[in-house]
Amino acid sequence: MLESQLIKEERKEFVISELLYFEVTKLGDGRQLYEGSLAELELLHIREKIKQARKVTVEQII
Repeated sequence: MLESQLIKEERKEFVISELLYFEVTKLGDGRQLYEGSLAELELLHIREKIKQARKVTVEQII
């Protein structure tokens, strides 16, 4: 059980670092990232990745 908690904490740290890279510093409700659950952070991360992908233009792909 302890190992799974460690894995979750490592994943949470990774997702937070990714969000900070995208200049996201707070959750939608104003809480700090570290206050969010892993599920909340993962959802925010997915949404941010989609937003970033939409910024890519056709010229950048070709």
